[in-house]
Amino acid sequence: MLRCPTQPQCGRAPLRHHGRRESPPSAAPGVVVRCARGAPQVSRIEAASPVAATTAAAAAKAERGDARPSLAERLRLGSLLEDGLSYKEIFIVRSYEVGINKTATVETIANLLQEVGCSHAQSLGFSTDGFATTTSMRKLGLIWVTNRMHIEIYKYPAWGDVVEIETWCQADGRMGTRRDWILKDLANGEVIGRATSKWVTMNQNTRRLQRVSDEVRDEVFIHCPKTPRLAFPEENNGSLKKIPNLSDSSQYSRLGLVPRRADLDMNQHVNNVTYIGWVLESIPQDIIDTHELQTITLDYRRECQYDDIVDSLTNVEEGEEKNMNGSASAAPHKEERQQFLHCLRFAANGAEINRGRTVWRRKLAR
Repeated sequence: MLRCPTQPQCGRAPLRHHGRRESPPSAAPGVVVRCARGAPQVSRIEAASPVAATTAAAAAKAERGDARPSLAERLRLGSLLEDGLSYKEIFIVRSYEVGINKTATVETIANLLQEVGCSHAQSLGFSTDGFATTTSMRKLGLIWVTNRMHIEIYKYPAWGDVVEIETWCQADGRMGTRRDWILKDLANGEVIGRATSKWVTMNQNTRRLQRVSDEVRDEVFIHCPKTPRLAFPEENNGSLKKIPNLSDSSQYSRLGLVPRRADLDMNQHVNNVTYIGWVLESIPQDIIDTHELQTITLDYRRECQYDDIVDSLTNVEEGEEKNMNGSASAAPHKEERQQFLHCLRFAANGAEINRGRTVWRRKLAR
């Protein structure tokens, strides 16, 4: 954002530069110029631009006498949509977010999903000190924890690509909520991924799950679509498939994984994205070399703390080949598509922390 150097009585007054009178500089497309009086002047920006919408909302908020938006709110490339029921944000893929394939890793994608979900909650006025807790949740000592996560990536963005992510949340029974996402390549509007998740509330002191109270529901669901809106509307889609328990004998394993301090989040346990990396640790190397992750589904069953030691177990999942939306398809050659079942468990007692399923497609020639 640029700040207009014009004086407070500016209007359309010309500028002076080294004694010469000049016309105000025109902003580049997509750039917001803020004048000294605080009113944003948008130059050639499409009405739907997240930057323009965020600036307009901040200006309206200031005019109403509300608290001044934070610097992060003013710079964030995201905003609520016009109906106020979903949120979009734009991200540039950074060099440290890509992996060996020169594209964003699935952990990067999962982190961006989490980030845009938190940005959505902050735009609604929810807390920043506990992953979007509401006023009633803080009074009751409740936090949000992930129960299930399902991510499908159709095309991984590369370093420097710009991704637009839309998210919204809605009720999911009496125990929690669901949050969905749609990812697009901003350059061409192509849908490159979809995701859905289920969240429940946990008492921060007892570490036990707790039913969402009516007070919390009233605070959250006023901002949700009134009719169900699903990122995966297809019948029998992959996000609905149950994950069977992995047998004690595993074909592949990585034992003795230890959480780092950096793996802990503000809820004082290992963040849900870390589990994705642990699951992938036991994928055989030949699959990593020849395939890329297409779909991952994780069921979170227990939280993990800093001093826990974790074993990652993997088996090939046999069965009828399905496509991504759950309908039967012409079975691809076995080498083209591989599917695995996963289990994360405590090394000390064998208790299950997480179970998962991954689907891998053969890498395309680049």
